[in-house]
Amino acid sequence: MRWVKYWGTVAVLCGLLCCAVNGCPHKCSCSGSHVDCQGQGFRTVPRGIPRNAERLQWHRRDLMYCEREMQFKFFLHLLFTAVVGLDLSENQIQAVPRKAFRGITAVKNLQLDSNHISCIEDGAFRALRDLEILTLNNNNITLIPLSSFNHMPKLRTLRLHSNNLHCDCHLSWLSDWLRQRRGLAPFTQCMAPAHMRGLNVPDVQKREFVCTGMAQSCAPQASICPAACTCNNNIVDCRKKSLTEIPANLPEGIVEIHIETWADSLLSIYIISVCVYRVLYGNKIAEIPKGLFDGLVSLQLLLLNANKINCLRVNTFKDLQNLNLLSLYDNKLQTISKGLFTPLRSIKTLHLAQNPFMCDCHLKWLADYLFDNPIETSGARCSHPRRLANKRISQVKGKKFRCTGAEDYRSRLSGECFQDLVCPERCRCEGTVVDCSNLKLTKTPPHLPEHTTDLRLNDNEISVLEATGAFKKLPNLRKINLSNNKLRDIREGAFDGAGGVLELLLTGNKLQSVSGRMFKGLSGLKTLTLRSNQISCVDNATFTGLSSVRLLSLYDNRISTIAPGAFNTLHSLSTINLLSNPYVCDCHLAWLGLWLKKTRVVSGNPRCQKPAFLKEIPIQDVAMPDFSCDGAEENVCLPSAPRCPDSCTCSDAVVRCSNRGLRSLPKGIPKDTTELILSYNQIRCVPVHAFDGLRSLRLLALGANPLYCDCELRWLSQWVKAGFKEPGIARCAGPPDMADRLLLTTPLSQFQCKGPADLNLMSKCAPCLATPCQNNGTCVSDVTGSYHCTCPFGYKGRNCEIPINACISLPCVNGGTCHLTPGLDGCVCPPGYEGQQCELNPDDCEDNDCENNSTCVDGINNYTCICPPNYRGDLCEEVIDHCLPRFDLCQHDSKCVPLSKGYRCECLPGYVGQHCEQDYNDCLENKCQHGAECNDAINGYTCVCKEGFSGLFCETPPPMILLQKTSPCDQSYCQNGAQCLVVEGEPVCRCPPGSKCHKMVTVHFLGKDTYLELSGAKIRPPMHISLQVATDKDNGILLYKEDHDPLALELYQGHIRLIYDVAKYPPTTVYSVESVNDGLFHTVEVLIQNQTLSLVVDKGAPKSLGKLPRPPAVDHNTELYIGGVPSLIDTAGLRPGPDRPLQSFNGCIHDVRLNGELQDLGGGLEGVEGILPGCHSCGICALGACRQRGEAGVTCECPSGHSGPLCEETTSQSPCQSNCFCAPGSHLEWNIKTRFKKLFIFIINVIVHNSSVRISPILLLYCFRYVYPYTNCNLIRCRSPTCQGEMVRELLKRNMGHKNCTSTSKMARCPSACRSGLCCAPTKSRRRKVSFKCSDRSSFSEEMETTVECGCTRCPL
Repeated sequence: MRWVKYWGTVAVLCGLLCCAVNGCPHKCSCSGSHVDCQGQGFRTVPRGIPRNAERLQWHRRDLMYCEREMQFKFFLHLLFTAVVGLDLSENQIQAVPRKAFRGITAVKNLQLDSNHISCIEDGAFRALRDLEILTLNNNNITLIPLSSFNHMPKLRTLRLHSNNLHCDCHLSWLSDWLRQRRGLAPFTQCMAPAHMRGLNVPDVQKREFVCTGMAQSCAPQASICPAACTCNNNIVDCRKKSLTEIPANLPEGIVEIHIETWADSLLSIYIISVCVYRVLYGNKIAEIPKGLFDGLVSLQLLLLNANKINCLRVNTFKDLQNLNLLSLYDNKLQTISKGLFTPLRSIKTLHLAQNPFMCDCHLKWLADYLFDNPIETSGARCSHPRRLANKRISQVKGKKFRCTGAEDYRSRLSGECFQDLVCPERCRCEGTVVDCSNLKLTKTPPHLPEHTTDLRLNDNEISVLEATGAFKKLPNLRKINLSNNKLRDIREGAFDGAGGVLELLLTGNKLQSVSGRMFKGLSGLKTLTLRSNQISCVDNATFTGLSSVRLLSLYDNRISTIAPGAFNTLHSLSTINLLSNPYVCDCHLAWLGLWLKKTRVVSGNPRCQKPAFLKEIPIQDVAMPDFSCDGAEENVCLPSAPRCPDSCTCSDAVVRCSNRGLRSLPKGIPKDTTELILSYNQIRCVPVHAFDGLRSLRLLALGANPLYCDCELRWLSQWVKAGFKEPGIARCAGPPDMADRLLLTTPLSQFQCKGPADLNLMSKCAPCLATPCQNNGTCVSDVTGSYHCTCPFGYKGRNCEIPINACISLPCVNGGTCHLTPGLDGCVCPPGYEGQQCELNPDDCEDNDCENNSTCVDGINNYTCICPPNYRGDLCEEVIDHCLPRFDLCQHDSKCVPLSKGYRCECLPGYVGQHCEQDYNDCLENKCQHGAECNDAINGYTCVCKEGFSGLFCETPPPMILLQKTSPCDQSYCQNGAQCLVVEGEPVCRCPPGSKCHKMVTVHFLGKDTYLELSGAKIRPPMHISLQVATDKDNGILLYKEDHDPLALELYQGHIRLIYDVAKYPPTTVYSVESVNDGLFHTVEVLIQNQTLSLVVDKGAPKSLGKLPRPPAVDHNTELYIGGVPSLIDTAGLRPGPDRPLQSFNGCIHDVRLNGELQDLGGGLEGVEGILPGCHSCGICALGACRQRGEAGVTCECPSGHSGPLCEETTSQSPCQSNCFCAPGSHLEWNIKTRFKKLFIFIINVIVHNSSVRISPILLLYCFRYVYPYTNCNLIRCRSPTCQGEMVRELLKRNMGHKNCTSTSKMARCPSACRSGLCCAPTKSRRRKVSFKCSDRSSFSEEMETTVECGCTRCPL
């Protein structure tokens, strides 16, 4: 046998290193710097990848390796020096060696998901300092070297979930590292050791990382040439050595192995994992051992023909996903397990001929498979049955594959191997799930497939789980479902060999007690569900040996007490359900109250049911003195001494009841009785199975009793004959033909019932024969000859003879229907409910099919799978690509950008919102003049001018009408008594203090527990809140957002404090650096955008809460309160402390804006005490004198050049007011243009030399009265001298809360100097659109005034 040498991968790879072209590789597609080679069947790196490639996609298992030295560092170092995105997902990479990425430092996105990486060498990622995204999901990583990620300062996304991390001392550094970077690598979980499986790595404390053995290493184990062989040039020669198996420890890198002339006894072989071909034909292999081909992911050709193989297990080829040709020609195969070829995703040729196939129902799947996949080229045919002999399997119709009667050929095969292939009788098998539910089974079915992982035996009639050893043959078993059976007992040893089982469901059975012996063998059990049984007591031995259990459910049992320390053996317990049990909160349960208070285990707050004064009180809330006993209580968990039946005497295990006049067996015979003396009584019959519970009984004395020996007593004669427990003195007294016969020696055939039975006599032994229970009541008799009736709903009494109209009280809940009709007595429950009164909603999530780590939520007769991001479907089975055309939610031609968890919409200019659904209102920042109306447009706006005005911004007034003396205020209407003034030819309303004529913008809070509600506020995300505050106090509430996600803005010790998660304590907070309690107005801004929350005070640097776990909610239900909080709102985060009493605001609040829109504070002011309109504090005026106006507050008298309610605005003087001033060196130009029948143009141009010039006020008087209101240009203009020096051009910066933005082109400004104390300022500007790029890779455009010319002007005050 010679193995084919295969070095194609290495040859092509080495040739690739010598070529570098700028074209596109064959079969690949190129778009700009993006090269897509995925799904093209490459086995090596394609030739001709361009030098300018920035993103290479190459996954879906295209990349394969034949030997360890062929690692991807061999070509990455020289090939991808320009690549910034590298996707190597879904390949066969097994290790990341040190310096693997040297030379490709520009990579920012590296994806290595779904490979076979088990080892990351120290320093593997050290060269990737610019890396931002690293994904290693779905690999076999067990160990990550210390500081593996410390050399990547820009890393913002790391994914490590679905690996095999071994959380010992060598991984403790990762826990600390991830704890400092919350959210960087979610779902990073431990998989070993067993007690830490499933724990999130950041949540594990350092002391829990313990090493128990040698440190793991990435170094390969050395191998040498086998002693019986010779090795040369990667060829191993073992010919003529009489080997019975392939030798172990073969060298790495071999390409050929010679093992011809194998011995006839060859039964197993060993395959190495580094080659591409396996040629094993012409030997005498009879069976393929388990796991023989495991790990051979690179194998492409496997020849097993001309052997004697008669068995193939279902998982034989599970790792051979790249196999192209499989030959099983000329073997002894009679059947093949369903699904054997499913893992062979690359198979192209299959040889199955010359095998004695038995074409019964078990082989129908093969015919369907070969019909759908015509890859069998050797002509496989049926051998049996005779009617199908020599017919091609792929051409036989499905209905001819039968297993009825003599044609069930499964019996011809026996042995463990075939048992793996066959599903148990009547059960359903799919993959590794064996479903034997709802088949009325009374015991565990035999011959379970060895590959079973999930065994479903629920909804059967199993009453006792015997120790049959069935689980010893199921090494892969992980889950057992025995719910809704009739289990009364679990024999010791029933679960022997089930150490790998993680979940055991015993819901809805009849277990009255449980003990550690029942669960012996379940050493790895994580979840134990004992819900809805009849357990009355939990003692110290109940859960012995279950140290790995993390979740325990005892819901809905009959537990009245729990012995102290009952849970001490459950070392890993994290959740226990103790609800719906009738707990008696006496002195025996006091320990549980303390345990529930101290433990970290989630318990669900179980409640007391007795005594009456503690009913429905949580056990952990009961005071210790209330756990009391009055002496009458009995701890049912403590073993009680066996009681002696009435009228009998007991000594040790001997019960003497002779000569007591008994007519039936006494009640309460101890179970450990060894001798029972019943002589000289009046016992005539003994009920069947009366002594079944007395397993220790050795002697039964029934002499001198009038036993009636008919057919009803035949069982007793048979019983005493079998065990010889009756010494042969009991004699029959009737019927007449049986009189004086010995019970022990009379033949069984003599025990006859002749004629009609004497019901009176029979009922003494079996009282239920007389059907004493009426109205369909159920009669239950016991061994003592008594009975009791279980009455149907609506009846009561000893014999259910008393009818009651139970439906009057409407007992049925959850939509149940009450019936009194015979046969339908009781509550008829709708689907999804059960119980006597339809009060129970079974947990449908106990057996759910939710996929991809989704969360199951129980419903009514169904359940719902809550899908994680990027998944959809009823079972979350479908992966969502949000950017596909039918899923893309981005509107208005915006670009959808897929992310690792969702997507992002990049909006075109003019649109905002999560999906770019909102047209941004550009009119919020409009520059329309002269009262023009602003109409919003897409990324702009239009000014609709008043009559007579024109220009882009309506800046050009109408032409002057000669001597028209009407004032603009004649047409203006100022509301609320505001004074109308003419300023620069325009009517201006001077509003009362605190208002903008139609809006109240300033209010004064007096600190009297009052507040204002902005009920009409239009709130939408993203949210920008701004307001001005003035106060000299230290504390007070400024703003409170009330909804299911509240936040607050408050004054705290003179600083501004932003609080998030107010409902929790302690909340998340951030403080301002600036102090604001100086009596002056300060601007406070809050920005809510995506998952960021920022605070800005006086236009300073923003203070952020960091990236929040979820975006703060802002919707139409949000309420905003100013200056205080209603008393009914729960504000745990604003809880008063000794250093900070909770109080309302005392001071002035001015100019409240939501997303730039000014809010009216007067809407809720009427009738509210403690809030005044305007501001009554003189400290608020920026300039000028402050005047008190009584109830109207204060007003600020502004000096020349300033205006506004607080004198905060700088204004230019009208050229027609007082005297015009021009600086030395400037040109003074007075240009008056009027339009009469004749055109008068007055131009005065005065050159100013060494002193300023003043224009006569007399001349200006005419201008003011007749000309100025209608002029279309400035009357007087000072032409400034030029600045000394050049204009400076630089990039503009914008800080937008969570991101920084920079203009794409440089803008001019005027920093040069002027003489004579003048300032260099813009004298000519124009509006233009400026583009910005931001730090989060978004961009936008903004229309703004830009400087064109600079000149010297008078410096502003």
